[in-house]
Amino acid sequence: MEEQKKILFSGIQPSGVFTIGNYFGALKNWVELQDEYNCYYCVVDLHAITVQQVPKDLRQNSKNALAMLLACGLDPKKATIYYQSHVSGHAELAWILNCFSYMGELGRMTQFKDKSRKQGENIRVGLYDYPVLMAADILLYQADLVPVGQDQKQHLELTRDIAQRFNNTFSPTFTIPEPYIPKAGARVMSLQEPEKKMSKSDGNINAFVSMTDPKDTIIKKFKRAVTDSDAEVRYDEENKRGISNLMEIYSVATNKSYEEIEREFQGKGYGDFKLAVGESVADFLEPIQREYTKLLNEKGYMEEILKESTEVARRVSNKTLNKVKKKVGFVSF
Repeated sequence: MEEQKKILFSGIQPSGVFTIGNYFGALKNWVELQDEYNCYYCVVDLHAITVQQVPKDLRQNSKNALAMLLACGLDPKKATIYYQSHVSGHAELAWILNCFSYMGELGRMTQFKDKSRKQGENIRVGLYDYPVLMAADILLYQADLVPVGQDQKQHLELTRDIAQRFNNTFSPTFTIPEPYIPKAGARVMSLQEPEKKMSKSDGNINAFVSMTDPKDTIIKKFKRAVTDSDAEVRYDEENKRGISNLMEIYSVATNKSYEEIEREFQGKGYGDFKLAVGESVADFLEPIQREYTKLLNEKGYMEEILKESTEVARRVSNKTLNKVKKKVGFVSF
């Protein structure tokens, strides 16, 4: 009898711009994981509205996000790919889990502290509460594994706490998820401030590389990348953050080890290395960009994929949701 695949869940915001940080840090791994696990990949548009959105932009960004996921290699025959807002179980379960969550534990979330500063005095409840929605996203599909970066570990711990609390209050209901932390490319840093994570919201456009940047723009951004006053291409995350970040990007783009990269550029200057990184990233992205443009022009195909995947997500999520509703005491017919 064939062993049943473990369930893996992950989501990505329809932010409008996907960076190579999103790709090398998450999406590349998503593509590889879909062969090994039963994957649910979600465009988390409910999370997106924790900050003010322009409706027409959110719609377009969500479509762009789906096209980019498919262009990067996600296969709807292998993984379930859908919009969060199309599966009402996410919001329903989030409300129920709110009733098993504590103000104190939400207030301790470091991402809330960071993001709330940007909203001033009028902090939205959704921003405070979104870790519970994240917990619902994961628990709804009985996920065994969740790919997380360092900045999301705290949210997964909260998910585990809420699940265990619910299980202890009633009876075993939710699978307790474990983190899946990839070995490489887990944290791509800013090209201008390599101590910070690469982000499309960075005010300096040279700090990040977009998945849709043309080749000459990509090469220019890498040529301008901040390094150090040394001239040796050597991996040293503590003392050579800029070069180490470029080595990590080059390693993921070319499948070369740090040792191979150090040998390749031994005796060469940073200029040669930066050019090589830029060219390798541009060449890597070219087929993805071509497929992305093609998919945006194939509206019918995208809608067909969405319809089929959404039906799967609703069917699976309803099994969990019905079980939860029964345990908390809701009337069923």
